[in-house]
Amino acid sequence: MTRKLDLPDAAGATADARISAPSALRNRDAITAELTRIAPKHGRALEIASGTGEHVIRFAAAMPGLEWQPTDPDPTRRASVAAWVADAGLTNISPALHLDAASPGWAKDHGPADLIVLINLLHLISMPEVATVLAEVAKALAPGGRFALYGPFLRDGQATSQGDADFDTALRAQDPAIGYKDMADVIAMLQSHGLTHADTIAMPANNLLLVFSRPA
Repeated sequence: MTRKLDLPDAAGATADARISAPSALRNRDAITAELTRIAPKHGRALEIASGTGEHVIRFAAAMPGLEWQPTDPDPTRRASVAAWVADAGLTNISPALHLDAASPGWAKDHGPADLIVLINLLHLISMPEVATVLAEVAKALAPGGRFALYGPFLRDGQATSQGDADFDTALRAQDPAIGYKDMADVIAMLQSHGLTHADTIAMPANNLLLVFSRPA
């Protein structure tokens, strides 16, 4: 799952190991508000593709009863997570672990989790990689657990704004295997692995938060 893409909202470095992504700063409050509503009060939370770390510090502060485990395949991003966590002074976040979520078999080492959070990844990987990610998520989710999946999606095969259509086209121009995934396909995949589609939450900028649960 290693791709070097030209994205319109690329992260920039700060004076130390922290990296800052404008998109993370824009969406993390809205995501946090919904997560606090659907997340369990206690347990283990696994964040996949943690990126800069600007999401997990906000989540951990808002949901202190959860023990958060950030992950990312990029060592530079893991260093950024560590720097943001140190700066925030939070004690309910474990050191970020290496995890390439598109590689099969990771669930046995990273589960069971009571909450799994995945933000803005599926449109940056291929459908076979998406299938692996979602299959492993289903295996890693504890009985009664919740999976929160955030990002842009096609609806009935169509983008819902010109901006989304343009971004999808730009992604596919860089790699024809990637681009926006259809919400119905993603829901069907997760249902095929035994998860229940619990909610679809409209988010700012035409994004969605899809919520799934594993029966207890």
